[in-house]
Amino acid sequence: MRRVRLSTRLCSAAASRYAGTMAIELFAHPFSSYCQKVLIALYENATPFAYRMLGPDDPGTFAEFAGLWPIRRMPLLVDAGRPVVESSVIVEHLDRHHPGSARLIPADPDAALEARLLDRFFDLYVMTPMQKIVGDHLRAEDERDPRGVADARALLETAYRWLEDRLTGRAWATGAAFTLADCAAAPSLFYADWVEPIAAELAALRGYRARLLARPSFARAVDEARPYRPLFPPGAPDRD
Repeated sequence: MRRVRLSTRLCSAAASRYAGTMAIELFAHPFSSYCQKVLIALYENATPFAYRMLGPDDPGTFAEFAGLWPIRRMPLLVDAGRPVVESSVIVEHLDRHHPGSARLIPADPDAALEARLLDRFFDLYVMTPMQKIVGDHLRAEDERDPRGVADARALLETAYRWLEDRLTGRAWATGAAFTLADCAAAPSLFYADWVEPIAAELAALRGYRARLLARPSFARAVDEARPYRPLFPPGAPDRD
């Protein structure tokens, strides 16, 4: 597959229509799970944006990013000069200020609460323990945390089984519509299954992960991140 060139560029065939206006800018890296969460939202609605690639080859872009967000956690969205941080807030910002055909926050208040609940569930109980396991591989041998990793794996197993019950009979996290919750679910389940495989008997969860991988917006994000798989600390499996 052709290596995707990611630099400061407008990421939409329709971007030329926005010439002369200030584009949305996204400071991100394609292999980051939280960056993928926002990329899915942008790709769902073909929202034009300038991709500000964060990496060691462009210290100037990183310096600009750090100046806008001293915490230095990806991703960062800049919209008409206004920095917007935290992936869930960024997706809500896009849904409110740049809506498209895919509304990622349901109009019904109760449905919106469920989408936000599941968004937090995927971030806190799937993404976070997954990152604990991955991060431990970056530590020196004498600084590793086997108890913490074991706890993270146990939390993932519990989360998987809770999700199995919740997702049975549903196409997407909250039902028939693709929402903020699915933007969070896609990268979290993608990477979590690499470090703690989803058990074969959890058919609903495994089927949901497969549907997410087939979703064009996430498939695009996965393909753009493919060149960086050798950087995955535990070693990326030869699948997906």
